[in-house]
Amino acid sequence: MTQGFIVTGTDTGIGKTIFAAGLTGALKAAYWKPVQSGLGDGTDTQSVAHLTDGCDVQILPEAYCLETPCSPHEAARIDGVAIELDRLALPDVERPLVVEGAGGVLVPYTDQILAADLFKRWGLHAIVVARTTLGTISHTLMTLEALRKRDIPIAGVALVGDEEPVAQSAIDRFGAAPSLGRLPILDPLDAQSLREAFAANIDLELLA
Repeated sequence: MTQGFIVTGTDTGIGKTIFAAGLTGALKAAYWKPVQSGLGDGTDTQSVAHLTDGCDVQILPEAYCLETPCSPHEAARIDGVAIELDRLALPDVERPLVVEGAGGVLVPYTDQILAADLFKRWGLHAIVVARTTLGTISHTLMTLEALRKRDIPIAGVALVGDEEPVAQSAIDRFGAAPSLGRLPILDPLDAQSLREAFAANIDLELLA
């Protein structure tokens, strides 16, 4: 049985891919983004490959790369592609697997399947990546609630951004999920800076 984690987010563009890259490098894992929608600025898989340069990791190809930058179900419709669930089965790898979802937990992958439905099928623990800016408390708590409603195990919550103790405290109290730490905004952002920041700020012992 494949062991690993699903990295999901509360929104788009919050640092989920950066966290997934840090986790992949730290665990010496295999990384897989099943569906990539939007190719204009490169793919998340390419970003993770860049941010894990020099690490002992395995980068797996996407099951689907869609040109249009929107939800997978709509991108597939526009691109004339039929997403087949058989191609979204977890790959068989010899190391931990980090699976990055597209957007949040209720993003449609097809007209019948949401991201959370796939997470349930996969059976891996989910890590929720959340921003620290205004609105994060509600978005994070709703994400946790959606996962729990489907009995998807939650490994923890990781924040990305500047320190915001009020939001962190509220998420810890109401979300009742392990707090994995906060990854700061990195400038410059490269493999070395991410590796160092991840080791200093993210508590991997909580994932054991």
